[in-house]
Formats: sequence, C-alpha cells, structure tokens
Amino acid sequence: MLNIKPIDNLEQIHSLKQAYFAQSTAPLDGMWHFGFAPMATHYGFYEQDALVGYCCINGDGYMLQFFLSTVANSDQKDLFTLIADGNSSVIGDVKGAFVSTAEPQYLSLCMDNSSQFAVNALMYQQMEKSDENTQFDLFLQQASTEKLEQFVEFAVANIGAPKEWLTGYYSNLINRKELFGYWQEDELLAAGECRLFDEFQKEYADLGMIVAQSQRGKGMATQVLHWLVNNANERNLTPICSTESSNVGAQKVIKRAGLTAANRIVQIEFKQ
Repeated sequence: MLNIKPIDNLEQIHSLKQAYFAQSTAPLDGMWHFGFAPMATHYGFYEQDALVGYCCINGDGYMLQFFLSTVANSDQKDLFTLIADGNSSVIGDVKGAFVSTAEPQYLSLCMDNSSQFAVNALMYQQMEKSDENTQFDLFLQQASTEKLEQFVEFAVANIGAPKEWLTGYYSNLINRKELFGYWQEDELLAAGECRLFDEFQKEYADLGMIVAQSQRGKGMATQVLHWLVNNANERNLTPICSTESSNVGAQKVIKRAGLTAANRIVQIEFKQ
C-alpha cells in the first residue's frame, strides 16, 4: 500500500531528484527547477516506509515535478491520476501542472489528465559552438556587493519584479560571481546572468539578461547575450536559457546568439 506524506527536508529526496533529472532528454530550466520547485510543497510516496517517489505542488496549485521509482510496486499512471483528480486527502486539489517536453514520462502523465494546455515558454540550448571569432562592441563587468542596490532598482524599473525578492536573488548571484553588468557613465544599461548548477546539470550555464527599456531595439540585447554565451563557452559550459512564448523579440535575439529552441515548457490544466 502506498502512503503520501509531506516532505520537510529536501535532502530526504536527493537521490530521487537525481534520478528525476537523469530521465530528462535535455537540460531542464534552471529557474523552474532550482528556483521555483524548492519553494513548492513536496510530498513523498512511501511503500512500507520506503520512500519510492515524490511530487511538488506550488502555491497556485500546480504540480512542478513528479517522479516514481522503477522499484515501486504502485502504478504511476494510477497514482498520478489520483493526485490530478484531487483525490489525495494529503495533497488536496491540484489545478494542473507545468512540465517541459524534455520530461517525457512526466509529460505523458500530464497529457493523460489534461483538459487543455498552452505553451508557457521556449527552452533554448547551444547545440554546437560557433567557430567564428565574435567581436564584442561591449564588455560586461562582474557585479560587486556595492552595486547590489543599483541592480535591484534597475530590475524594478525595467521588468517590475518585487524589490524584496530581487534583493535576495541578486545578492546570491553576486556572492556566486554569476551577475554581470554593462555601464555607460555609471548608468547601468544591462544586467547579465550566467548561473551555474551545483548538481545534476553541472555541464550547463543558465543565462539571463535584462536590457534597459531605453536601449531596446538597438542591438544591445544581442551583444549582451553573445558575451554571456562566450563567457560560458570559455569555461567549457553549454549555455541554456528560456523565454516566454509571447516574447518574440527575445526569441529573435536568442536565435541570433546561436541557441536553438529544442523544447517547450507547457502549462497543463487538469480535468475537473
């Protein structure tokens, strides 16, 4: 018999997470799986007190990860449907799921229980390094702790993200030496991120950037992303990134930087 219990310490499911990532056919999005997923509520699947799987549900009622080990006796389709139908007294109602096309097992289970779906984001990765010698019109500098407030205000003004969240987020990137900036006369015009993975996907670098609204449409975004791609390649890392399906401008920039939209992140709505 299978029991579902909340997981308080994610170290308990470290080996299961490792197996989950090993099933993927491409690198998974860093923000979703190392930013959003750890903040979600995790539930463990137990058979005779043995932990054989888990899932996590975010604060909006959407599943972000689902995994059942091959050693489990339970049927993963039946278990997933039980959760998707809201019939787990421990988990409660679940609206739907976010899943990528690089997660075939999880995606198949989601589609079995889907009433509708929509592409949320495009997932990019560099398939092969360019042999060309890229000429840079601009160079990014590594961010220092003294520049934290400037980066936070820059992001608030240009993408409207919450100031409190940005302060913690950028502080962590600065400490990890993963945040870069481009300045003109002390004015920050672009922020670039080259986020590294501590486990599971250590051969990849997850890129991100923000360009000042006043500089958009002038080619700066392309230059910033080229610089970030080159920075990752110099460390023998393969760049990945993602962008919303509606952001056509960003998609063009990413394509010009030599990255390919190999996969998608899909929002699934479960049958009610």
